[in-house]
Amino acid sequence: MKNKLIVCCSALLFGIFSMSSANAESSGGPACEGFGPQTPRDIDNRKGTNPQKFSLAPSYKKMNLCNIHFHNNAEHKAKDFSIFAGDGEHGHGGGYQCKISKKLSPAELKAPDKEICKGLKPGDTIEVHWVHSSCQVKPGKGLGSCLSDKCANPDLRVETQVFTLVNDKKALDFNKFGYGGNMKKGLHQAKSLPRRTGKPVVFTGSTTGPKYTEQSCSPLQVTWSVRPKCAKLDINSLAKWCESNEFEEDHAHGVRKLVVNPKLLSKIKR
Repeated sequence: MKNKLIVCCSALLFGIFSMSSANAESSGGPACEGFGPQTPRDIDNRKGTNPQKFSLAPSYKKMNLCNIHFHNNAEHKAKDFSIFAGDGEHGHGGGYQCKISKKLSPAELKAPDKEICKGLKPGDTIEVHWVHSSCQVKPGKGLGSCLSDKCANPDLRVETQVFTLVNDKKALDFNKFGYGGNMKKGLHQAKSLPRRTGKPVVFTGSTTGPKYTEQSCSPLQVTWSVRPKCAKLDINSLAKWCESNEFEEDHAHGVRKLVVNPKLLSKIKR
């Protein structure tokens, strides 16, 4: 029974179920109907008319860190990361790039001596997701690690930061934001999270990833906390993390196309 439940819940998280209707939406084509608000979105546009409402998850400091992963280019959009990188194809490319990526020095763009996280290079943009769960779980591989057989419908919260990768050891060290262990009160937490990148924009949404679209929605309910400004990250520190981490992550994931239909978005209140 335990294995069956975990498989079922993991299937939900990775988007096995989808629903569609004939209602036209802003990007042309039928929009999925009956789901809660979707993600990613333009966090500078706070409008949304999705009727399904759910409470915001607690602060990440009161939740369990269950997974860390990152995407190639930003899934979300904001003034600081608004350079369109294309629609993407077959789960590759797409999303948005940081504006500072166009203003880097030759030293910051110098190619490293080895391959980084299966193809990343200086100047690239990544969006990092620190996924938190209300379940009493240990950090692990994939979003399925955020559930358990005794906690199939948890509160989920994703802390988010967009980075520009640079070849500069003076830039931020990704390993300072990695898994910090069981730190207090039985909670598994990150060592730290990026600061001085603007007050996070908090809203309700869903899980992301390239298999979801405006016609095939994610069923999961997630509280998002997205920092509005890019930060420079030392690509060498990310390389070290990709070589060994608790989440078995070694590459950047694809992005979901920006959700723009107001019917699929929640209203951002703060």
